Amino acid sequence: MGFSYREMEKRGYGFVVIEAHAFYKRPAFFDDELVLRTELVELKRASLSFGYGISRGEEVLVTGRTRHGCVELATGRPSRIPKEFVVRVSGDRP
Repeated sequence: MGFSYREMEKRGYGFVVIEAHAFYKRPAFFDDELVLRTELVELKRASLSFGYGISRGEEVLVTGRTRHGCVELATGRPSRIPKEFVVRVSGDRP
């Protein structure tokens, strides 16, 4: 996204997990080579959601989704996602 989570924390913001869902379709085994794919699936004023897929070759083993809320680290209170982060996350340009 063009910036690290640590950089966002230095500016006083963080994301907390609000929801997590996993749908297990097939088992994985020790020493399997797995691929994790992540994509931004929803961006709101104060939260964002990621979709996930874990696969072994062409076989999808797990799909999932998490929702994260933006908070001000100093207070722990919910916050709108700062514009500077939204532009970088969505790829939009001002």
